[in-house]
Amino acid sequence: MTQASPASFLGVSRSLTGRPWLDRLDAAAHREALAIAQVHGLRDSLARVIAGRGIAVGEAPQFLEPTLRDLMPDPSTLRDMDAAVGRLARAITNRETIAIFGDYDVDGATSAALLSLFLRAYGVETRIRIPDRIRDGYGPNAGIIRDLAGEGATLIVTVDCGITSFDALAEAKRIGVDVVVLDHHLAGDTLPEAAAVVNPNRQDDLSGLGRLAACGVVFMTLVALARHLRQHGLAAVNGAPDLIGMLDIVALGTVADVVPLTGLNRAFVRQGLKIMRRRERSGLAALMDAAGLKEPPEAYHLGFLLGPRINAGGRIGNAELGAQLLTTEDPVEAGRIAAELDRLNRERQTLEQMTLLQAEDMAGAEDRSGERPVVVVGSADWHPGVVGLVASRLKDRFQRPAVAIAWDPETGLGTGSARSLPGVDLGRAVKAAVAEGLLVKGGGHAMAAGLTLRPEMVENLRSFLDESLGADIAAAREGRGLLVDGALNAGGMNIGLAADIARAGPFGQGNPEPLFALPAHVLTEVMPVGAAHLRFTCRSTDGASAGGIAFRSQGQPLGDALLARRGKSVHLLGSLSTDRWGGRERVDLRLVDLADPA
Repeated sequence: MTQASPASFLGVSRSLTGRPWLDRLDAAAHREALAIAQVHGLRDSLARVIAGRGIAVGEAPQFLEPTLRDLMPDPSTLRDMDAAVGRLARAITNRETIAIFGDYDVDGATSAALLSLFLRAYGVETRIRIPDRIRDGYGPNAGIIRDLAGEGATLIVTVDCGITSFDALAEAKRIGVDVVVLDHHLAGDTLPEAAAVVNPNRQDDLSGLGRLAACGVVFMTLVALARHLRQHGLAAVNGAPDLIGMLDIVALGTVADVVPLTGLNRAFVRQGLKIMRRRERSGLAALMDAAGLKEPPEAYHLGFLLGPRINAGGRIGNAELGAQLLTTEDPVEAGRIAAELDRLNRERQTLEQMTLLQAEDMAGAEDRSGERPVVVVGSADWHPGVVGLVASRLKDRFQRPAVAIAWDPETGLGTGSARSLPGVDLGRAVKAAVAEGLLVKGGGHAMAAGLTLRPEMVENLRSFLDESLGADIAAAREGRGLLVDGALNAGGMNIGLAADIARAGPFGQGNPEPLFALPAHVLTEVMPVGAAHLRFTCRSTDGASAGGIAFRSQGQPLGDALLARRGKSVHLLGSLSTDRWGGRERVDLRLVDLADPA
């Protein structure tokens, strides 16, 4: 519903951080918002949010209440699903030992946990193996395959990996071990040999489910497997697995992997958050406690509090801790693992900050003009577990795709992570670079990729990415204005409004958090919070006041502008956040930008 050239909002053509503010709704969407409000009896602010996401009048009720019943297709529409289910069912029937091999991130941990919990209900022995990022690298290798076979596994299921593991799967075939691949990463022209390869992003898959995270693919597989077992009269020995009850795990993996929160993914997360709020899963309850999360979790908390703690195990500690946490039923053990993940996360934050300072200086020195489309930096002093986070921060800082590389002095190889801008398909570019011989290996999806390279490859890779992605990057940066959903004043920022707007969530990639402007509000107070944030209060022309916070803004353009305008009238822009600190509820503005009134 958004037009190609949106109108400016409040006349802000260049904010104090250098961005235009644009009305998310064009003339047609404004009319749609009015109709949605009138037909369904919704407040104007919520109707604008709905219309701004391309939802028509008749679609609004389903958008506000997305259900799996309406949105989930038959899992058998996924290519190779029936073959995967058949092989898994045979393993269950024959009481085979099944090894689950997952990636070392949250999507891998949640995917492995889902499959293990399901199989546990049928009395099947499983062995979860998550590779060590430094020692093993990404995905299965021939040595790990032999190890798992030596431990008695006759079936290996790879989750959130495997689609490019040709050598490892060839070794499995050679020694007589079957492999089922459950993945979502972009597949090439050729698939590895396996009993089944279920991946909505393989080129011959017509399911239209390519936006699922791996945990979503695994969940679809479990739905199909449960149906097959039920039809064939095979009952669970430990009580039928509660698939709906597993959606808390699916929600965590889906949000943490930053896949679009639209359609089926949105339904997964919406339902999963309801289940997570019951705090019935020992591991997640312990993790919420370790993170200091006392309020009902939202998608934001999954992405910024819980996900990073599970990721910390795979980045700088024991990569299997996340899966262990999600599968344990012992509250004491869950508390121990959660505490260790919290400790590792604090250590990770220190490493990340030190590395980021070096990376920013390096990026500025290597591209003083700021004209190169892609940022590429690396060092032998960096920990490979934090380069993905550093690439993400560089992408935000320089508003262009970024690659951060940790060089191994012993092997001479670099382990790199890359992060992209919306509309710039980094995964395809990395795949093309591998085909051109510019990388040792690499893969990923549109917004993120991992890669391995030698030092002499860096300059050619940089030139290749600049050339192949330059036009898309220019277009993405040209359209980087902030899309505004509406205007409020301080007095209108209340719990009722925040609850109403939340009905259009959960928000994240693909369903952006609504941004509201507070026009011409006086900044009455601005104060530091912690080492990186700023908290402020503001007052509207009618005397009403409200508060807000600007995360990670100290020393940044946003924070500098906020401090400089204390006592002055400014336009504020941000999203609504409900703060439940100390048993009280209040609505804050989570600030993303500000501008001087014309």
